[in-house]
Amino acid sequence: MELKVCHLSEADFSRWDAFVEYCSEATFFHRAGWKTVLERAFGHQTHYLYVEQNGEIQGLLPLAQVKSVLFGNTLASLPFCVYGGIIANNDEARVALREAACELAQQLKVDALEMRNTQASGQDWPTKHLYSTFRKEIDADPDVNMKAIPRKQRAVVRKGIKAGLVGEIDTGWQRLYRIYSESVRNLGTPVFSSNYFRILREVFAKDCDVLMITHQGQDIAGVMSFYFKDQVLPYYGGSVTQARALKGNDFMYWELMRRSGEQGIRIFDYGRSKEGTGPYSFKKNWGFTPEPLSYEYFLVKSKAMPDINPLNPKYRFFVNNWKKLPLPVANFIGPMLSKSLG
Repeated sequence: MELKVCHLSEADFSRWDAFVEYCSEATFFHRAGWKTVLERAFGHQTHYLYVEQNGEIQGLLPLAQVKSVLFGNTLASLPFCVYGGIIANNDEARVALREAACELAQQLKVDALEMRNTQASGQDWPTKHLYSTFRKEIDADPDVNMKAIPRKQRAVVRKGIKAGLVGEIDTGWQRLYRIYSESVRNLGTPVFSSNYFRILREVFAKDCDVLMITHQGQDIAGVMSFYFKDQVLPYYGGSVTQARALKGNDFMYWELMRRSGEQGIRIFDYGRSKEGTGPYSFKKNWGFTPEPLSYEYFLVKSKAMPDINPLNPKYRFFVNNWKKLPLPVANFIGPMLSKSLG
């Protein structure tokens, strides 16, 4: 039978996720739950496509449209996610999904279709190599993981341990949000809404947790992590100013690594960072090797690839002045802007 391109409905979420669980190319960001998150938290229109043959899913592609007067109109797989793109059993399914996505992009009259691939697809599309991802195997034995950290970084982690920092799993999101909102304001980035964090916890439940780091009973750092198969992905993290002297961030990621290894997790996914930035160097200092990501674009109305990132000189004035905003003001305005910065 011929391949058939279908649009995901809530009734087929379990079929979609079963394919994601089975497919070796899949990532946490291919899960159907992201459709719910993007619609509920941001109001974005989603287009989750899958190909089936003889009633069996052969491949899928999650897409969402982010439309903004300030930042343009993009159809992406997947906004607010570091990975995306087509996953499939065979080339026929890949071709069908790619053609369907290009047709959809033209119908929606977007500026561009963006595929956030982990690997190059081989298509002759404009490609942005702005980001690298950092992934590494971890062990069940904390001593093995500690020894795998390069000497200088290991010494920094030990300073955090000696400072008496404590890690604890929090069942909510409010404590993290207080830390996170201050941290991103200090970086000059608009914060997401607290509602987004609440929805992430609700939708992904046991596959999403929050680790808080305290010093003498006070929260100084925190991170929300996602769990997928044998992987942990620390995703939204932040810290207050006092954490720097206490090595709070270093201890936080060590504590997450230690806990994850002991729980049977075997891959620590540090996520993406831009080359030449502090986070990029920070992750390399842990002994992680950068793996370039291939973000590919099918241009529709735009003549060039979108360039919406803080390193773009066009946004430097905005970034520098955002850092000076009072926190309540930044937290009020931020969510209205960040929903378009997928």
